[in-house]
Amino acid sequence: MTKANDSLIAFLPCRKGSQRIKEKNIKPILDFKMGLVEIKLSQLLKVEKIKKIFLSTDDIQIINFARRLENKKIIIDIRPEHLCSNDTSTDLLINYVAEKFEEKNILWTHVTSPFINSELYQLFIEKYFEVIHYNNDSLMTVTKIQKFLWDDKGPLSYTLDKEKWPRTQTLKPLYEINSGAFIAHSNIYKNFKNRIGISPFLYEIDQLTAFDIDWPEDWIIAETLMSKNIKKVI
Repeated sequence: MTKANDSLIAFLPCRKGSQRIKEKNIKPILDFKMGLVEIKLSQLLKVEKIKKIFLSTDDIQIINFARRLENKKIIIDIRPEHLCSNDTSTDLLINYVAEKFEEKNILWTHVTSPFINSELYQLFIEKYFEVIHYNNDSLMTVTKIQKFLWDDKGPLSYTLDKEKWPRTQTLKPLYEINSGAFIAHSNIYKNFKNRIGISPFLYEIDQLTAFDIDWPEDWIIAETLMSKNIKKVI
């Protein structure tokens, strides 16, 4: 059972290399010489309820940067080689986390979501400890989608027999898992082999806040948002 007084740790996977953006995690962006990893560590370190940050990486540049920070909250987890390839599945990494931590609430997040800042992490954590006393066993961030969505069989978010082109605000909401944050107890990882349980609370955040850097054009957009102070990171 999850307990409100359990410690909460952050798990930050940060593998070396990137197929789409060279050295994405440490590529300088504006005043951040160590790029996304510098931004994310700065954000997480400001969250009082996060007791430890487990930086899971095989990148020596990230390891050296974290060591230079000399912050006791940061624990460098040198990830095993077999979990560092381009083909490594998230499921394998989840199993690794399950084996590594016992009786901990775990916040799993990514450096590629630079606009999820310390204030938001604090809100996620507070909501998690609130909802686990009721009908939810975990929390994940999502983005609501109210658009004309189809698969190869037809509409997913509306029915043609009722109205051919309804107003978008009346469409059935669907939710994209934006991978900004997942919070669950280590027992969830062990029992379900997953970073969410069977009844996660869907914490809705907007598209800009949830913006994930994956492709070269994403980098340009994120840098523009930061430079024009449209979205703050720190």
